[in-house]
Amino acid sequence: MRDQIIDILKHEALWAGDFLVLPEGSQPTVEKTPACAMHLPTHSVEADADSPEQILDTIREEIGDCKRCPLFNTRANIVFGEGNPNAIIMFVGEAPGAVEDRTGKPFVGPAGRLFTDIVEKGMGLKRSDVYIANILKCRPPGNRDPLPDEIAECIGFLKEQILAIRPEVIIALGRIAAQNLLEIKTPISRLRGNLKEFMGIKVMPTYHPSYLLQNPSKKRDVWEDIKKVLKYLGLPIPQPQR
Repeated sequence: MRDQIIDILKHEALWAGDFLVLPEGSQPTVEKTPACAMHLPTHSVEADADSPEQILDTIREEIGDCKRCPLFNTRANIVFGEGNPNAIIMFVGEAPGAVEDRTGKPFVGPAGRLFTDIVEKGMGLKRSDVYIANILKCRPPGNRDPLPDEIAECIGFLKEQILAIRPEVIIALGRIAAQNLLEIKTPISRLRGNLKEFMGIKVMPTYHPSYLLQNPSKKRDVWEDIKKVLKYLGLPIPQPQR
């Protein structure tokens, strides 16, 4: 028992410092639990027994070469989202950044590398185990906050993605994601760490990885939020192997 406690303290210290750098040669292990049955509204584009992957493809086709808001004038690529269509955990961010806009992939810039550490080193999962999307599919110029009209045009597609995937938990990354999913104005500092609900799915608001890059002391808060998600799902909290 003493050795287990020491391992836990070591792991928490890693989160509080250089975010999840495990000892060389060690890898966390985790077993995924089956997804629980969800009771969600009928998906608007779902037909017969289409798989989540097929439904997501249909949503992407529906978006097309989107020109529903002025962001099409400045974007390079639509960033639809990626990951496991059957994920039990879905991450929702704010909007694509410069690297995401260039590549068409979510969370691949500097904040994306930190995000991947959260998933793989912190949660003991693979990035491909989860699904990743944003409130907006296009990058706002200069990475400014999304405008209300832009969100209104785009968030419906995110809701369709959520209905297709039917995750057990959504982790809302940052103020914009949390406030718009939950339709509240509460500051993220007060929202984080408390499981909320959206369309019958649990939502854990927490800080955005880009915020953590500027405020590394908040990594401990994110670790506490992640532990609550793992506990809710019945997943083990990864520990460094001896």
